[in-house]
Amino acid sequence: MPTEPVDARRVRHLPDECRNGPVTLAVKDRDGLVVWYGKVLGFVEQARGADRSVLGAPGGEPLLVLHSTPDRKAHDPRHAGLLHIAYLLPSRIELGRWVRHIAEEGVALEGASDHLVSEAFYLTDPEGNGIEVYCDRPRSEWPRKDALIAMATLPADVEGILREGHAAHPFEHAPAGTQVGHVHLKVADLQASRAFYVDALGLDIMAHYPGALFVAAGGYHHHLGLNIWRSQGRAKPSEPELGLEEVTLVLSDEAEIAATLIRLQQYGFKIDVPTATAFDPAGNVLRFRVSVPEAFNLAA
Repeated sequence: MPTEPVDARRVRHLPDECRNGPVTLAVKDRDGLVVWYGKVLGFVEQARGADRSVLGAPGGEPLLVLHSTPDRKAHDPRHAGLLHIAYLLPSRIELGRWVRHIAEEGVALEGASDHLVSEAFYLTDPEGNGIEVYCDRPRSEWPRKDALIAMATLPADVEGILREGHAAHPFEHAPAGTQVGHVHLKVADLQASRAFYVDALGLDIMAHYPGALFVAAGGYHHHLGLNIWRSQGRAKPSEPELGLEEVTLVLSDEAEIAATLIRLQQYGFKIDVPTATAFDPAGNVLRFRVSVPEAFNLAA
């Protein structure tokens, strides 16, 4: 840890290279979900431990960790936690390939939206964890309003997306370059969340939406979504439950992680230095790691 004092009042932004890493879910049926994510999203099991499985695209970076905790109680959707994990595909063609695939598999979608900055499809895994699969439009096409990025929820051009995917080879696995593009969290208080994610952590406000805030580093439309649509005033319970266990943010090096933890602590937020984790005001857990795949191991 740095020995020099850090002035927490100084405006501090996370580096542009900051991005999302794998999300860890506490699950009841790990083996069943390994099969489901393989069939639906094309993930492969990259590593397996006594109670954890690491999933991702073949040869790609980890995208999801399933932690087997069959004795935990179910997550109450009215409380803070996960709204969805959003998997970013590298192109509209790849999105079209995936949509063709799930149509052929008979997988039910819950929504298909044009967000102006992206095109997205929504579904839920068998244990109730929300998923978004999307592709971005070029940054040069992202609309802006009052110095922020303008996003909306409009009907997706499903036929156009399918046409692009039809010309490509059939979907077998998640494509190379698939990432955790963003994570949308349910929080208990939007102002308290702003104090944590913007003032202390150093993410930038990119967009507002009624009851929601979207924050990011490096000018991205959002790395994290924060909303109180169902969870206002309802933090996560102290007893561990199924569902979201931790969100990963990837920073450039250990010094950046140490400085981030100090800053959060100086703002009065709970941190755990040995595990490089922090706890937002609603009880959601963020873990900070460096940007090497070897850091995402089963022992940590």
